[in-house]
Amino acid sequence: MAVVHELEGKLRRASVPTWKKQESIAVGWLKKTIVIIVFMLLWEALPRIGWVDRAFFPQFTEVMSTWWELLVGGELWQHFRASILRSAAGFGLALATAIPLGLLIGWYPLAREMFTPILELFRNTAALALLPVFILFLGIGEVSKIAIILFACTWPVLLNTISAVKNVDPLLVKSARSMNISSLKLFYKVIIPASVPTIFTGIRMAGTGAILVLIAAEMVGAKEGLGYFITYTQYNFLIPEMYAGILTISVLGLIINQLLVSLERRFSRWKQ
Repeated sequence: MAVVHELEGKLRRASVPTWKKQESIAVGWLKKTIVIIVFMLLWEALPRIGWVDRAFFPQFTEVMSTWWELLVGGELWQHFRASILRSAAGFGLALATAIPLGLLIGWYPLAREMFTPILELFRNTAALALLPVFILFLGIGEVSKIAIILFACTWPVLLNTISAVKNVDPLLVKSARSMNISSLKLFYKVIIPASVPTIFTGIRMAGTGAILVLIAAEMVGAKEGLGYFITYTQYNFLIPEMYAGILTISVLGLIINQLLVSLERRFSRWKQ
């Protein structure tokens, strides 16, 4: 079935002229960039004309100049590296734990019945509400920060994986079983490919949550990291530096989301 969908998609794409594809891509990028350009122009203009106080909201060019100085000086890279390593560690552990567990719980009804109460309990518990508990047991070092990211990222991936496996089209499963396919091949050839889009929805949610939770954790107890950097610059009234840190977090979140979207398209190409 995946092969049939892929062939149909190729035929549809082949019927569209190349120049129309390029024109559509160009128009899409233009629409996206116009809003960003207008936002930057407003950011630059409002402090210049005095509608906002420059002391609290400096010009965009001043913030970017400060950002470049921090980057060249190495200070921003030091905090960025600390944050990305913590996020990657917690996020990777969450994927390695939640996806296999979600596949098992979603496939076996008995496991689903047993784990449902604990899942309902923790899915409604905010990760930041448990931050004091993690710090109490694990200290204010790296372990507590990675652990809180692991906790925050596990639930969206786990719940979406369970939902994806439960909601696989029964017709696909019956068709595969009618061909006397083994349970292992059924899981590998049918269940997992059909579950990929929904699983990646949870992965993208977890990727965003990893950054947000980490920044909050670094603001509470850390000596380096983007969250620590923003808090430090705020307390010392280094406003351009503070906005430079905020922009770095925004760009980091955008990059992570685009990477996950690209991976999702690659793994679910058959669905196109």
